[in-house]
Amino acid sequence: MGYSRARVSDVADLTPNLRRIVFDVADLPGLGLPGGADEAVGIYFPHDPERVTPDMECRDGTWAYYDIEPAPDGRNYSIRSVDHSAGTMVVDFVIHAAGPATLWAQRAEAGYDVVMTHARCWYAPPAGVERLILAADLAGLPALARILDELPSTDGVTAVVEVPAPTELSYLPERDVELITLVGGNSRTPSRLADTVCGLTLPTSGAYCWFAGEAAESRAVRKHLRGNLRWDRGSYDVIGYWRVDAERWTQAYVERGAELFAVYRQALDDGKSEKQASEEFDEALERAGL
Repeated sequence: MGYSRARVSDVADLTPNLRRIVFDVADLPGLGLPGGADEAVGIYFPHDPERVTPDMECRDGTWAYYDIEPAPDGRNYSIRSVDHSAGTMVVDFVIHAAGPATLWAQRAEAGYDVVMTHARCWYAPPAGVERLILAADLAGLPALARILDELPSTDGVTAVVEVPAPTELSYLPERDVELITLVGGNSRTPSRLADTVCGLTLPTSGAYCWFAGEAAESRAVRKHLRGNLRWDRGSYDVIGYWRVDAERWTQAYVERGAELFAVYRQALDDGKSEKQASEEFDEALERAGL
């Protein structure tokens, strides 16, 4: 698991809800980016009014905050682009009404320092797929935009995006794909993203779906692909980026988290893949009303 400090070098507003921040990454190779089109990294922010996030400590190969109270808040963010030769990274932040990442992004300026770690990615379409479905709400839009940028071919590609206002659509790169746009959702109105994806006419094989959105919407899509279409796990990557009822969910999870997370650990101990273990964990959460 890689680790690096990063310093803000530039800030620019792209749309009313998206702010671009460019980082000079001190040890980009050491961060261990996986290189996938939806790769993301955990960014840890200083508490207001501080400008610099304190360093993490590595114990038994794991970078974390062990003896700092309160520990800096961290959130996973998609990497819009990276320049390995220059050691720079572009991250586009969705600006919400509240939250530690949003508040930091709104006040960030050149010279602010953060900590980056826990790089990972999900997007992995099998070779030879003829149908590609990409779906995201505003939180997943930066990753979807990068996927579109890096597509070797646009044949058979459908992109479904849900944004709070039409002004956000200008953020997407111009590629020759079928584009289905929904205005709403994003915690402002009930989402239609999952229903729209589940309503698409899709084959039972030879296709791949990448979905990034609210956790309940993601769960509905995953159940449709696995239960109704009988797709194997290699034919989709469905990621819950956020929760519409995060505060209530977190409070409820505190009461049963250890018991439920044991399902995930047991699945891994049984030799199951990380994806299968994550799905069994999500099924346990659903049974618990979470």
